[in-house]
Amino acid sequence: MTTITWQAIADELKGLEIVSDPSTLTKLSLDYYHFSPILQSQLQDKRGDLAVFPVNEAEVIQVAKVCVKHKIPLTVRGAGTGNYGQCIPLEGGIILDISKMNQIRWLKPGMACVEPGVKMAAFDKQARVIGWELRMAPSTYRTATIGGFVGGGSVGMGSITYGQLKDRGNLSAVRLITLEDKPQVLELRGDEVQKVIHGYGTTGIITELEIPLAPAYPWMEAIIVFDEFMTAATFGQALSDSDGIVKKLVSIHAHPIPSYFLALKDYLPTGKHCALLMVSEYSLEPFQELVKEYGGEITYLKTAQEASKRTSLLEFTWNHTTLHARNVDPNLTYLQTFYFTLERVEQMYKYFGDEVAIHLEFLRAGGKAVPAGLQLVRYTSEERLNDIIRYHEDNGAFIANPHVYTIEDGGDKKIDTAKVEFKRKIDPYGLLNPGKMRGFDTVNS
Repeated sequence: MTTITWQAIADELKGLEIVSDPSTLTKLSLDYYHFSPILQSQLQDKRGDLAVFPVNEAEVIQVAKVCVKHKIPLTVRGAGTGNYGQCIPLEGGIILDISKMNQIRWLKPGMACVEPGVKMAAFDKQARVIGWELRMAPSTYRTATIGGFVGGGSVGMGSITYGQLKDRGNLSAVRLITLEDKPQVLELRGDEVQKVIHGYGTTGIITELEIPLAPAYPWMEAIIVFDEFMTAATFGQALSDSDGIVKKLVSIHAHPIPSYFLALKDYLPTGKHCALLMVSEYSLEPFQELVKEYGGEITYLKTAQEASKRTSLLEFTWNHTTLHARNVDPNLTYLQTFYFTLERVEQMYKYFGDEVAIHLEFLRAGGKAVPAGLQLVRYTSEERLNDIIRYHEDNGAFIANPHVYTIEDGGDKKIDTAKVEFKRKIDPYGLLNPGKMRGFDTVNS
């Protein structure tokens, strides 16, 4: 077997922007995997050998050809804001950073075509000029890329209206490069895009995306506090079920989680439970009536214009909640859970007490608004964490385990045969982000 000389590879890629210094490679090789104490030990020493920053599709094809020629692993990276090693190169090789492929190809009412490195917040700034915005985005909205979200994300703000990224209609088309002996340019449309959604870049290098948009509303931001957690949770369900109130974010936090939001301490009385919300200004009056019905207290209410001058409440929700909590207490980790019902939320709240602090994000699944959780777990051991996961699953909750790095084990625990077959066709040597698709590795072992 011929030994790879990275200087020789760099010479073959002459003309492209290449980085090889160890400190930069370390930064580009990692994400927020350290949210998990289990992944931290498994992934902390993984590094790429060379990073390439393509600026167009022709340069991506050039990199693909070199990788196939020398059988070099290739891992595509967006902004690196994922939490379970999606973009960490398990077997070294080339890191393909797509951050400089950041052009908006076209933008029109209801639809846009973008390169994968377009940042989500930057895109929305332009889209709102014509009255539109992204349908959903993670709490890393300011820095996350659209391509990275499609490849590694699944839900976020906006999911209370538009569901999960994988729901039919939330991605229209993708253009991608294969890693065959002669790399090809493919276009997937309609249901075929499922082959790349949440695929961690294992099923092709995305170079362009067509995305449907949502009407842009002026989103006011509000904090509501409650004396009882289940009242807060029930309010969250009622708001989510209120079809006449236009909303973008319904995030509920059990005490002591609000105490971790140091920048919001003036609005979060000690011992209270809270809701962090984004609601259309046009829905202000019925929204206030709903708050009154559930006995909540509005401690923070900002118009869209006022909120735009501050740190958005989005940055205290979804997995930013975990970030803020771990900044205060590094012994905390988290889970990702579909509870489906408030009865199950209450069961877990009473059963685990302070060991598992409940953080709910409401989203649409199967046509209904359901409570999903990103609970904060006081970590003691891997064995205990697995016991907590097992109790949830034995009692009807679904866990998307954030303490594993394979697509299947962190998702629905099933091998997606369509994705596996597609990968075998477009990446026959298994060079794209190897080790992340268990179904492929099993078939090819």
